Amino acid sequence: MGSVALKIDVDTFRGTREGVPALAQALTARGIAASFYFSLGPDHTGWALKRVFRPGFLAKVSRTSVVSHYGFPTLVYGVLWPGPQIGQRLSSVIHAVGAHHETGVHCYDHVYWQDNVQQRDAAWTRQQFAAAFRVYESIFGKPARAHCAAGWQFNQHLLALEDEYELQYASDSRGTQPFLPRIEGQTYRCPQLPTTLATLDELIGVDGKDADAAIDHLLDTTANPFDLHVFTLHAELEGQQLLPQFLRLIDTWQARGVKFMTLQQAAQNLRHSSLPIHELVWGSVPNRSGQLALQS
Repeated sequence: MGSVALKIDVDTFRGTREGVPALAQALTARGIAASFYFSLGPDHTGWALKRVFRPGFLAKVSRTSVVSHYGFPTLVYGVLWPGPQIGQRLSSVIHAVGAHHETGVHCYDHVYWQDNVQQRDAAWTRQQFAAAFRVYESIFGKPARAHCAAGWQFNQHLLALEDEYELQYASDSRGTQPFLPRIEGQTYRCPQLPTTLATLDELIGVDGKDADAAIDHLLDTTANPFDLHVFTLHAELEGQQLLPQFLRLIDTWQARGVKFMTLQQAAQNLRHSSLPIHELVWGSVPNRSGQLALQS
């Protein structure tokens, strides 16, 4: 049928504390290894309130019931309350995931990265990137081998750092197949394994879809044979209120014969392949606000 790599983005303190264990336990019980990517610095989710003026942001908030999924305390971290240090305070939760699943770096400060990296220079990018990798190594006792950019937000300096750190792969982009990224004539060595499927928060509320209808859409999308899909989910959504619907997706895929793998396993399968080179560009995807990294 095909292979699916589950890319689990962990954005917040609450998502780490509550959503991560729920997802890890449910997937382990099914014999499925997934890939978890952690935000490791302060939770400044409240800073995202300034996005209210970004085209499409209010529509997304109203469709996906942000308050009920994230909780009021999370939405005021960094505004009314200090943002808790995720990696420092929840290191035991993060470390436990590594017993059965792949782990990697999502970012240091999720909102700060997502809202700034496009305009920032090499020094700023290195500081944020290195800070996250230091926290990861302090938790696991070894360096991270993968990076998946928060909000699919990037700059050219990030790609240079991924080469410098000799990462096995990155998943910073949206696209259709693994590739080597090129920007302004320069090709980088670290392969991109892009997210290939729409996320649940891009489907729920569109054309009247509830969570179950969004799952049906994903099942329809993957009904025909395919090589590899990368499905991005979030510990704050599928790890909490949307867990039953997500598990229906997983169980149906399993019944259809879909093979699950980590992104690391997918990258290892590509080691002897000649990957195509594609431009990494800024663009938009349906039902997600703002610009993000796209495989051209």
